[in-house]
Amino acid sequence: MISKKNLLAGLFAVALTTGAFSMSAHAEGSKDLTIYKSPYCGCCTAWSDALEEAGFNVTVHATEDMDTIKRQTGVPENMQSCHTAVVDGYVMEGHVPLDAVKRVLAERPDIKGLSVPGMPMGSLGMGEPDAETNYTVYSMPNGMTGQPTVYQQVTGK
Repeated sequence: MISKKNLLAGLFAVALTTGAFSMSAHAEGSKDLTIYKSPYCGCCTAWSDALEEAGFNVTVHATEDMDTIKRQTGVPENMQSCHTAVVDGYVMEGHVPLDAVKRVLAERPDIKGLSVPGMPMGSLGMGEPDAETNYTVYSMPNGMTGQPTVYQQVTGK
């Protein structure tokens, strides 16, 4: 009998060999977004629903083994949040705002992706922004070296 963990590991191996986690840029700017999240997380569902409403083709994979996903996509520990998404070769970690996702896909910077570490209140999927909303969106560098840098600051409305 195959365990869930072994099945998941096999699926990731296939995904890696077929390029599902490829970090290379694509000129056409695909709007196919795959999100990996805990089956019990409602805020992750709210985030993916918002991306779908914005025109992204969202595929959701519920898993209890998010550590493997974060390792496979190269998300540093200090940049981790509750869910991980991959869109057109970029990793989106956590509650990345829609405008930041769209900006990355339009500008095509040479980065691994974006992260909103933790689960800040007022971020996309974490309730309505208000005067207290204040968080940072970081860009994650490609490769194993380099430090995340500020990509965008989000402040209250």
